[in-house]
Amino acid sequence: MQRDSSIFIAGHRGLAGNATFQALEKAGYTNLLARTRTELDLMDRVAVDAFFAATRPEYVFLAAAKVGGIAANNDYPADFIYQNLVIQNNVIDSAYRNGAKKLLFLGSVCIYPKFAEMPIREESLLTGELEPTNQWYAIAKIAGLKTCQAYTKQYGWPTISLMPTNLYGPGDNFSLFGSHVLPALIRKFDDAKMRGDTELTLWGSGSPRREFLHVEDLAAASVFLMENYESSEPINVGVDEDISIRDLAELVQGVVGCEAKIVWDSSKPDGTPRRKMDNSKIKALGWSPSYSLESGIQSTYEWYVENRSLARL
Repeated sequence: MQRDSSIFIAGHRGLAGNATFQALEKAGYTNLLARTRTELDLMDRVAVDAFFAATRPEYVFLAAAKVGGIAANNDYPADFIYQNLVIQNNVIDSAYRNGAKKLLFLGSVCIYPKFAEMPIREESLLTGELEPTNQWYAIAKIAGLKTCQAYTKQYGWPTISLMPTNLYGPGDNFSLFGSHVLPALIRKFDDAKMRGDTELTLWGSGSPRREFLHVEDLAAASVFLMENYESSEPINVGVDEDISIRDLAELVQGVVGCEAKIVWDSSKPDGTPRRKMDNSKIKALGWSPSYSLESGIQSTYEWYVENRSLARL
């Protein structure tokens, strides 16, 4: 990419898309294209085709997606599979047909089997059953990755697919229903602190282990890979460290300064027992994250406190 290349960031209002937009600006890219959902409905194929025909972006970062936590995925499976399939199909095909030079597709660690060998290598894809609670989202993301590979194979069109581990950071979704585990914990502990609660009940046993990537690190990796990675084979983006949900809760509790006693409701689902990525491919290219988990949680909580009225609650 040249600094004046036209670059479309699909989903620039979302957590990953917004961070990517800011990372591109910081890196000196000056011709960035972005549209809000009211300006461009990515589920409307006619509108998407008209946008690409009019703007003809040279590079596309496809970060738009319907996302959510265990409860949302489990309760709205049709929404998660249908909306994600439509969005990514519209953008991928229209970008190709209107002359884009390269497309980056943002996937998810949940594409990998529930019981994949740890750490999860890219070659683990499609070698086992998925986690049932978010299989609909995972299948849509697998389809997006395979769609990109198909366009590369049939047309020789350059596409790359990033598979980030669990994301968090400033601008996250802090809804108690639709959010992922880390922002949900920040919201719950902050609410409990403000109410003066003596106990706080959390879902599951606390035993599953997860790896967490600050969204600014993902954005930096996205720009780095768009500039330096040329294969349509998926590439993992993570931090090489995981933590139990129980330890994560205690870490968030300490950052927030909440004194409530944690009570674990083991009747609620845990999800995949462990999820940790093998990040050797991206490390070999020369990229590494900059945030530690504690510093990342601190920056996220500070943003949340300053933006409670704006945060997606």
